Amino acid sequence: QVQLVESGGGLVQAGGSLRLSCAASGSIFGISIMGWYRQVPGQQREVVALLNFGGGTNYADSVKGRFTISKDNAKYTVYLQMNMLKPEDTAVYYCNVQRWGSDYWGQGTQVTVSS
Repeated sequence: QVQLVESGGGLVQAGGSLRLSCAASGSIFGISIMGWYRQVPGQQREVVALLNFGGGTNYADSVKGRFTISKDNAKYTVYLQMNMLKPEDTAVYYCNVQRWGSDYWGQGTQVTVSS
């Protein structure tokens, strides 16, 4: 099993910044992808940014140029730097890990952007 601990959500004004962190522990050998998803009540969970341990990142079109995903090379910790936040970025953000065909999810952290 993989355990994920998220931090960094909160309330920010439009145009502001937040940084989310997600630390993985437990059975971390074999993790291939770490990333972030978000979900608004009544809507499907959507991908925000993914980081492939073999190299490469992917971003949702709506966050390109504003969000950056990165990883601490010394730890299984992934970060999501969110700049120029917009009210439509308001959601619960979930950390995701993919390991040998299985998905693991964090508990979610609320991000609220006020206009």
